[in-house]
Amino acid sequence: MHNVTIPDFILARAVEQRGRERLFDGLDMARTAHVIVDLQNGFVAEGAPVEVPAAREIIGNVNAISDAVRRAGGINVFLRFTADPDEATPWDVYYSAHLDTAHRRLMQSTFAAGSEAHALYPGLEVSEGDLVIDKTRFSGLIPGTCDLDALLRARGIDTMIITGTLTNCCCDSTARDAMQMGYRIVFVTDGTATLSDVEHNATLISMATIFADLRTAEEVVALAAAGARSADAAE
Repeated sequence: MHNVTIPDFILARAVEQRGRERLFDGLDMARTAHVIVDLQNGFVAEGAPVEVPAAREIIGNVNAISDAVRRAGGINVFLRFTADPDEATPWDVYYSAHLDTAHRRLMQSTFAAGSEAHALYPGLEVSEGDLVIDKTRFSGLIPGTCDLDALLRARGIDTMIITGTLTNCCCDSTARDAMQMGYRIVFVTDGTATLSDVEHNATLISMATIFADLRTAEEVVALAAAGARSADAAE
């Protein structure tokens, strides 16, 4: 698992801007979604075409959060990165400019809908009532490429707990867009994974100072339980 190191001056700046240590003291679980980003075979499985080895190390934490969210009345949403050559607005700038021919073919074949690599990693605990949504961009919130925003707003969701891979790509992109669209973001430091500690920590620094409340998986599980107790007491 990644060695999380955020400089003290970064944390101090965040506290100065917010006027408090934490963005959110609690979670209204009826309005909270745990968004699990791209934990698919193509990224997580050993020897996968786009393997992120550290992603296997976070599966236990992701499952613990998923279980806590279900028990507390929230919803789990599993996103899958998808290469769709027939989508209405093709992502030409990525597949043509950012990838050479070999890497373009690799991404398009690996993450084609229905492929084994496109499927969710079998170590994930997915239950009836959880949502599984495909997206064709790094972010799950680009209009016309994913139904995430519409599905969450229809359920009255205003808070996202972000886990998954890659920390500095699809997790980062989804969190940034979500915050700017009015969602409260909890970004899980030991529930996200990428290819190096350097990249992981760089994203956490941006999240801490601008976009999200950083929490460990243990803290998120406790927040979910507390949110459930608060809801029960209010009834």
